[in-house]
Amino acid sequence: MPKTGTPSRPPRRRWRGWWLKQLHTWHWISAAISLSAMLLFAVTGITLNHAAAIGATPRVSERSATLPPGERLLLRAEPDARADPLPLAVAERLRGTIGLDVRGRAAEWSDTEVYVALPRAGGDAWVSVDRATGRVTAEVTDRGWIAWLNDLHKGRNTGDAWFWFIDLFAGACIVFTLTGLLLLQLHARHRPLTWPLVALGMLVPALLALFFLH
Repeated sequence: MPKTGTPSRPPRRRWRGWWLKQLHTWHWISAAISLSAMLLFAVTGITLNHAAAIGATPRVSERSATLPPGERLLLRAEPDARADPLPLAVAERLRGTIGLDVRGRAAEWSDTEVYVALPRAGGDAWVSVDRATGRVTAEVTDRGWIAWLNDLHKGRNTGDAWFWFIDLFAGACIVFTLTGLLLLQLHARHRPLTWPLVALGMLVPALLALFFLH
């Protein structure tokens, strides 16, 4: 009596099923990783595009202090290079008195003063120290949270950690896009509008770039 049972799927169908499962897995993983950052970059894309229409008044605050005699002596010594950071003791004193961290920051040394620029996301700051008197003058500018988010979008003055995050986020977006494209290809025969919509999504920005950019 012949044996009966469920026939096995052809190798091609098994391979397609495995490939489809892998694409779905990588697609949802990359989507989950990049979801919040993609939303952030989409929103800040709008705020950057309408930056001129979004009014913001920068808030500027001034701070001052005077270094004690021991730290003034450190400033009178000539630095090895004109971009050397402030001595650590002076930097610690400034962090405690005016609340700005200049440790390890490049400084501009002149005969009369030391100037440290402190650019930051969403604002700016600087510190100037008189080498003779120890008089400290500082200014902090805050341009608001929209400017802060816009600087995150541009990676402006955001530090190394955010620099590498942008690269990782961009990689996740590439995986998300390519796996989405391959999934479109696998399902295209059941969705006749797939390739016309993909072509339209490529054609519209290309035409805008060719004919409307000045």
